[in-house]
Amino acid sequence: MGNPDCCDLSSPQELEVCSPSLSLEARLQDLPLCEMQIKTCCSTSLLATKFESNPLIPGITLIEKDEFVGMISRRRFFEFMSSHKKYHTYDNQSIKNLYSDIQPENFILPEETLIVTAVQKVLSRPQEERYEPIIVKSKSNKYYVLDVYRLLVAQNKIHELATKLLREKTQSLLIQTEKMTSLGKMVTGVAHEIKNPVNCIAGNFNFLSNYFKNLLELIVAYGEECIDPSEKITEIKERIEFDFLIQDLAKILESINVSSNRLTQVTTSLRNFSRIDDKKRQKVDIHECIDSTLLILSSQIKRGIKVIKNYGQLPKIKCYPGQLSQVFMNLLSNAIDALIESKVNSQDWQPWIEITTQLIEEENEQSIIIKIADNGTGIPTEIQKNIFEDFFTTKPVGKGTGLGLAISYEIVTKKHGGKMQVFSQPNIGSEFQIILPIG
Repeated sequence: MGNPDCCDLSSPQELEVCSPSLSLEARLQDLPLCEMQIKTCCSTSLLATKFESNPLIPGITLIEKDEFVGMISRRRFFEFMSSHKKYHTYDNQSIKNLYSDIQPENFILPEETLIVTAVQKVLSRPQEERYEPIIVKSKSNKYYVLDVYRLLVAQNKIHELATKLLREKTQSLLIQTEKMTSLGKMVTGVAHEIKNPVNCIAGNFNFLSNYFKNLLELIVAYGEECIDPSEKITEIKERIEFDFLIQDLAKILESINVSSNRLTQVTTSLRNFSRIDDKKRQKVDIHECIDSTLLILSSQIKRGIKVIKNYGQLPKIKCYPGQLSQVFMNLLSNAIDALIESKVNSQDWQPWIEITTQLIEEENEQSIIIKIADNGTGIPTEIQKNIFEDFFTTKPVGKGTGLGLAISYEIVTKKHGGKMQVFSQPNIGSEFQIILPIG
């Protein structure tokens, strides 16, 4: 027989958390939870009274000797009592007897369980148990009751949030891709415009050099034949500093030749890099792609950064060269940023970027591996698993979109069927590895 004096009934309490604070990583502890306890020695009639006076309470937890023993839900209680017409039968009996007869299934989840995970577990229960409340256990060993309806509402809001974020990410990615495509077209146009005058300079340089040699030969011959030049000729030679002019003109011509070759390399590199919308794979020398990217970044690399190349013997591989150039651009730019950041914090330190390539055997197939390493700030261990995710960036607002590595990972893995991974230690440096199949 139940003894009302032994009851220790807490007032109903809900720990309300505003729904707008829900995130994709929201957990059960972020939801409104109900806390109502009653000792098993209390009478069943008192339990019925509490349910009737608190219509929003989904269930009540049971305590015996200050220990949690289970939970009786509102739905299960009233179904049992009405179906057996035993309201009066259990009036003077203890809740412990009722609990033993009902034998409810207690579904307990830790408070740190993700909401999306909890929904999966709840919906995997047997049909008759599916909408029974959940018992949520806190780290301090307190037990709360959560209405499944609230859980499903929260799941729906998380789904809406995920859909919204995905739509925004997709839109941003499309904008970024469109920008890169436009940039590629613009660079191609600029490279083409530069190419014509550069070709003119390069094509005529040999003629100019030969003309200079011929004229110099003629002048020297005149000097040898004219043993006693006139006063006018002597005055002109002194005024134009003839001997210096001959030496300096040769240097100027050589400088024009070097600059012309440099411009030719730059225009070639720009055209190679701008092939972002490659329609089909092409057989390409990976070293040329890397060198073209290094040439474009040369103005930044010259800021005291040493580039070490360990190029192996590689065959040409079938790939989308413009897209791979974009990958190399992203990785090298990130390395440069890391080195510049490290340089601010250290005086006696030589920043370097090391690029290593080699042919490897992987899963009975030949592949090539490209390693791009630096001795910069490194990447914190706790975020290394996130760096290939869309919009994840450690750079300040306005300096990074969080798309560079995500796009690079997509290009390597999805477009080329390769692999991309990172190895990094804070304050020591980072190494990105790209593995690409040859065919």
